[in-house]
Amino acid sequence: MRKIILCGFAFGVLSFTPAAASVCSQHYQSSGVPLVTAVTYKTWMEFPSVNPTAAFDKVSRAVLAEGFADVNVEKQLGTLTAQQETTGSGRPQTLRVVVRKSGKGSRVDALFMVPQGQVAPSMSDNLCRVVNSVAE
Repeated sequence: MRKIILCGFAFGVLSFTPAAASVCSQHYQSSGVPLVTAVTYKTWMEFPSVNPTAAFDKVSRAVLAEGFADVNVEKQLGTLTAQQETTGSGRPQTLRVVVRKSGKGSRVDALFMVPQGQVAPSMSDNLCRVVNSVAE
């Protein structure tokens, strides 16, 4: 019998502007069936006036402030991968953020993967807070 594992990650420290949140939430998608299959949550946003280096630094600080473990930063590639294991199951949840050049600014993509048998509530708000940290 499978245990239902309820988990998620808290982004209470970060704030975001309502105007930016509406744009971010328009790009939000999820795939998979919670508890039945693995679920992937993703969103993206463009920041026309923030260069990729500054955007990556802001996103990196935001993720580190949230207490993720096993944070792997590849600044030259503009990628950040972090994991958390809050359920006691030994199966980590993975956050992946990619920052790349878009026109004169940056595009930030965030993806959160939850293993089968787990759920993560409020993911639209949580991912948008990470992405919107670039605007702060």
